[in-house]
Amino acid sequence: MSTSNISGFYKMSIEERLKKVQEFAGLLDEDIKILGNTGALDPEKADRMVENVIGTMPVTLGIATNFKVNDRDVLVPMATEEPSVIAAASNAAKIARESGGFKASMSESIMIGQIQLTHLEDPEKAQWAIEEHRGELLELANSKDPMLVKLGGGARDLEIRIIETSQGTMLINHLLVNCLDAMGANAVNTMAEAISPKLEEITGGKVYLRIISNLAIHRLARSEAVFSKEALGGEDVVNGILEAYAFAAADPFRCTTHNKGIMNGIDAVVLATGNDFRAIEAGAHAYAAWKQGGYTPLTHYEKNENGDIVGKIELPMAVGLIGGATAVHPTAKACVKILGIKTAAELGEIIASVGLAQNIAALRALATEGIQRGHMSLHARNVVAMAADKLGIKATPELIDKIVHILIKERKVRIDRAEELIREFQ
Repeated sequence: MSTSNISGFYKMSIEERLKKVQEFAGLLDEDIKILGNTGALDPEKADRMVENVIGTMPVTLGIATNFKVNDRDVLVPMATEEPSVIAAASNAAKIARESGGFKASMSESIMIGQIQLTHLEDPEKAQWAIEEHRGELLELANSKDPMLVKLGGGARDLEIRIIETSQGTMLINHLLVNCLDAMGANAVNTMAEAISPKLEEITGGKVYLRIISNLAIHRLARSEAVFSKEALGGEDVVNGILEAYAFAAADPFRCTTHNKGIMNGIDAVVLATGNDFRAIEAGAHAYAAWKQGGYTPLTHYEKNENGDIVGKIELPMAVGLIGGATAVHPTAKACVKILGIKTAAELGEIIASVGLAQNIAALRALATEGIQRGHMSLHARNVVAMAADKLGIKATPELIDKIVHILIKERKVRIDRAEELIREFQ
């Protein structure tokens, strides 16, 4: 099986879904055991990852289907607790694949290490002094990670900014480092610390912070796709989506939720692959505020000559395949296998495509029946399960389906009503 367009995937049992994923990605039986095991991260591994370990907190892991990114079919693992996210991304990907799928790209894996120089008598003179020693400083930085340099990465440049703060004028040095397939925090921080004493010597200033920035403006992921007017539901739906986008572009209150919807999809893939979703989240929202001088959408939509929607997304994407939880967590490693990727750039391209799919699915829902309809069915199932647990009753799948149908029909998705119905059927 080589297509991500799997009919009726949501109707299958967990075992059947795992079998389909195994066939698609060529996974070993060992990988399938890990994916189907909520206790895949054993206590010994967990104890090496963070401090004061007492256990693990499993997050539901699903598969988004229908994705085609740069002409390659992809099944996308998504770790999330929020209902309808995976279904929404899958549905939007199905629409996009009718027009060839997602065309995505990544810039170089350049991260910024910030070095804060303070207590300078003449900041401009200090800036010129640093410029004169640029080559020496980059050579010193690269001496701290010869393996990265050997593979083609390493410190590339030094940008210098003068900023005014409540503590006075500061000289902020941006050490630009190509981290290749790593997220890069350790390499960047080590290099920034290594050149700090030399910066103090050159300028006579005092260095305080030497730390990576998560506003990775030189490490951007981009994706675009065409969503046909017919598949979206017609001209009225297209116009509704564009109206919703215009609202987000003009109003930061709406834009915040617009971008949050994008991150529903992005964070889920970042988490599934063992990357730092907090760094990606912070960088995305900061980029949305930085790129045009005010908080704006990470996506852009417009009509083409056929009346279809062309969607685009651009955001920082500091993800890696080397180091961190990606290299340690068994489930994260299995998820990378499912994606069938070899580079961090490929991962970033897929993640950006998921973000775009997630967003247009949300806008389509908002412009038509509203967002609640997609959420309600799964939410209702959770409510029925909680009510059954509270009453100490083991509810059969048939009973759950029956009560969910009634709750949605009555528009009373509440635990007290679910309890009443369980008692009635009992």
